[in-house]
Amino acid sequence: MGRTGTNSLKVALEKLLGGPCYHMLEVFPRPAHTTMWLEAMRGETVEWDVLFDGFIAAVDWPACTFWRELADANPDALILLSSRDAEGWWRSCEATIWKAIGRAAEDEANEWLDMATLMLQRFGGDINDKDSCIAAFERHNAHVRATADPNRLLDWEAADGWGPICSALGVPVPDEPFPHTNTTDEFRQMMGLT
Repeated sequence: MGRTGTNSLKVALEKLLGGPCYHMLEVFPRPAHTTMWLEAMRGETVEWDVLFDGFIAAVDWPACTFWRELADANPDALILLSSRDAEGWWRSCEATIWKAIGRAAEDEANEWLDMATLMLQRFGGDINDKDSCIAAFERHNAHVRATADPNRLLDWEAADGWGPICSALGVPVPDEPFPHTNTTDEFRQMMGLT
């Protein structure tokens, strides 16, 4: 889920797997993807192979919203639950993603906002209510932990670094620090929220 180190994870997976990793940032320059995600949110059939053509992994929203469908479509793939403490997650979302969505809502309606709105409805938390969001975050994580194949699941936090991911993927640990990207300040600057 977004704001759990997903951009750092994206960078790390690209290094480890040798290909691009899908992240919400990949949606913005691909308007057709927004349409496909909208279709998925509405319960329509999506050709995941078409949506993720050229990508070797997926993290962040909107992909995490469909983790079960993507796991079923990719039965040999690792399911990596990227998490963090709920209070820290809330603070980060409130300062970044929720502000960006709020600003987008002030502009004219567009397909990306429709997608984000449906994504948040599927998430089940009210972005204006801390307790509701934290409950949805914890519910999501508990559901993944309870229902994902334990042989495929890696429960990971950014502080865990390379080790658990490399072990789960069967690849060597790089001789460099784990990436640390897209801090709250960097996100706010990128989105013009400062």
